[in-house]
Amino acid sequence: MNSPHPNPSCADDLAPLEPVQGRTSGAWPIHYEVLGNPAHPAIVLIMGLGLQLVAWPDSLCQALVAEGYRVVRFDNRDCGLSARAPAHGRFDLLRTIAASVFKLPVPSPYTLHDMAQDTLSVMDALQIQQAHIVGVSMGGMIGQVLAATHPQRVLSLTSIMSTSGHPRLQQPALHVRRVVVSRPTRPNDIESVIDHQVRIVRTIGSPVHQESEQALRERVGRGIRRAYEPAGLTRQVMAIIASGDRRPLLRSITAPTLVIHGRDDPLVPLPGGQDTADHIPGAKLLVVEGMGHDLSPALLPQLAQAMLSHCNTISASSPYRN
Repeated sequence: MNSPHPNPSCADDLAPLEPVQGRTSGAWPIHYEVLGNPAHPAIVLIMGLGLQLVAWPDSLCQALVAEGYRVVRFDNRDCGLSARAPAHGRFDLLRTIAASVFKLPVPSPYTLHDMAQDTLSVMDALQIQQAHIVGVSMGGMIGQVLAATHPQRVLSLTSIMSTSGHPRLQQPALHVRRVVVSRPTRPNDIESVIDHQVRIVRTIGSPVHQESEQALRERVGRGIRRAYEPAGLTRQVMAIIASGDRRPLLRSITAPTLVIHGRDDPLVPLPGGQDTADHIPGAKLLVVEGMGHDLSPALLPQLAQAMLSHCNTISASSPYRN
C-alpha cells in the first residue's frame, strides 16, 4: 500500500519512537497521545462509549503510522485521564430517557456536539488544521457531528459500528441489553470489574473471531487499571440520547465517508450502519462478515486496509494542510 507522504524515507527520520502525550487546556482538559511524524497527514481516532484511548489497538495505530500517517488518539471527556463532569452535578439517566421518549427537553451535562468540540481542541493543541477522522461506535457519532459542523477541518470520515440516531432502527436483543446494563458483582474489586467487562465483550464481540481468555483479560484490565469511571459512562449515554436523531445533520456531510459495520453486531445491528451510509451523500458502506461490536485482533488487518485505502485516496488527491 502506497504511503501518502511524498518522501517517507526521509521524513520518517523525524518520527518519534515513543508516543507523545499531552493535555488540552480549557474547561474540559482532554488527555491525548500522538504517534508518528508531525509532518505527516493526521488521522484522529475517536473511541466509543466508556472506552479509553488504549482501546485503540497498538498494532492498528502502528500500521497507520507505518503507512505515513500521524496518529492521534485521546480519552473522551468523562473517561480515562480526561476531565470529569463536576462532582456537584446530579444527572438522572432515567429522566433523560423519559424526556427523550416524550419529546421533551432532554437534561444532560453535555452533548455529542460538545464532544466534537473536544476533538477540535485536541487538533488545535497539536496545530492540526485538517485530519482524517475515524470513530468507533459513539466515536463514530462524534465524528459525524464534527464532519457536519466543521467540514473545513475534516479530510475524510470513517464511521465504524456506529449509527444515525434514527429512533426506529433495530435495537439490541433483550439479553444483550441486560448484560450491557448490568453491574459488576463487586464494584470495588478490580478482578470482579474485569470479569464483568469480559462478559460484556464476549456478549457483543465478534462471534467467530474471539480472543483467548488471557488476551482478553489483559486487554480489558489494561484500561480498568489505567482509569475506571462508571459514572462517566452513564453521562456519555445521556449525551447520546440528548443529541437525538442525526439524520438531518448527516445529509450535510461533504467529506468523503466510509461506513464500516459488522454483519454480526449485536449491540448496534447492521441497519444502524446502513442507515448512516444512506443519509451521508456519497458514503461507501463496507459490511465485514463475522464482525461484532469490537475491534477483534483477527479483523484488524482488514480494518486497517479499509481505513488506509480510504484515507490514501483523499491524501493523494488533496493537498494536506498541517
